[in-house]
Amino acid sequence: MSSIAGVKFREYGNIYYFEIKDLEVSIGDWVVVDQGQGLGEVVALRDDLPEDAESDELKQVNRLAENEDLVCHQENEGLSREAFQYCLDCVRQRKLDMKLVDVEVFFDRSKIIFYFTAPNRIDFRELVKDLVKNYRTRIELRQIGVRHETQMVGAVGNCGMVCCCRRFLRKFAPVTIKMAKEQNLFLNPAKISGICGRLLCCLSYEQHNYEEFHRACPKLGKKYFTEDGSVKVLRANMFRNSVSLLSDFNEEMEVTLEEWAEMNATRPDQALQDAARAAAKKAAEDAARLEQEAKEAAEEEARRAEVEKELEERAKEEGVDVETLREQVIRKPGVKSAEPVKRTSRGKRKRKRKPKSDD
Repeated sequence: MSSIAGVKFREYGNIYYFEIKDLEVSIGDWVVVDQGQGLGEVVALRDDLPEDAESDELKQVNRLAENEDLVCHQENEGLSREAFQYCLDCVRQRKLDMKLVDVEVFFDRSKIIFYFTAPNRIDFRELVKDLVKNYRTRIELRQIGVRHETQMVGAVGNCGMVCCCRRFLRKFAPVTIKMAKEQNLFLNPAKISGICGRLLCCLSYEQHNYEEFHRACPKLGKKYFTEDGSVKVLRANMFRNSVSLLSDFNEEMEVTLEEWAEMNATRPDQALQDAARAAAKKAAEDAARLEQEAKEAAEEEARRAEVEKELEERAKEEGVDVETLREQVIRKPGVKSAEPVKRTSRGKRKRKRKPKSDD
């Protein structure tokens, strides 16, 4: 039995997930949940949360909706239409530069949300006062974009069907003009723009497939050396997963990407590019080596200067010549100060004689 229900509070709203306990719920039922909207329709039943859903603590479905709840829901819909007309009259009376889109009334009427669009910031404080005075509840004016406006109002797209945002899209994916270019579409704003004036949402549906195809496809208009001779890439067809080539004999042929990979094609200037990269890499390594050597030489010079300074200070304290003191000191590399070393008269260590055996 499914333990999670997907509930939708508005026809074009997002789907929220709630936990089911000790209730027999099926798709299409109306349930009451512990949330401001209160009454919603079950549109999905699952055993676990989807990947894109929030993993916070799930709230529970309180009970199945009764006839009184459905009657209250219809009354709220009538109140939302009345509030829409009243707010529209107030906007016209105060001459505010805003377009009212929709009104949402919570199930318990604890809050009313007015959705609107506007080109600039609007000072609607006086409008809120009028709405609060008339409905005696919490009022929220929420500004939305043109995409959400089209989602709420609904329209027919260029394809002749109801807009995707109205039918099933609940979250808008980013769409760029680069997608239209990669899909070889004519960059005509009337063709690649939707009712909202933004780029078509359907451009992102197959973008992943186009990216994978272009990653494996050779560059168009470039020449390549193959085992059968040099060829030039003319066209690429993602739907057939193939490329069209022009040989040196002006013969056009079409090969799949698998066949193209078996041809071991290389660019004419690939060897030059590899040589240039190798030369640049060697030059960078030589520059780094010279820099390291110069740094080590500077450190060695600083160390010698420091040791020389210590010798001068000690010679001044002992009242001897610096050259005389330098002859008595052994300077070890990596040691900052030099200490005098005691030597024997011959400068050799004495060997220890082995004790003689009784034999």
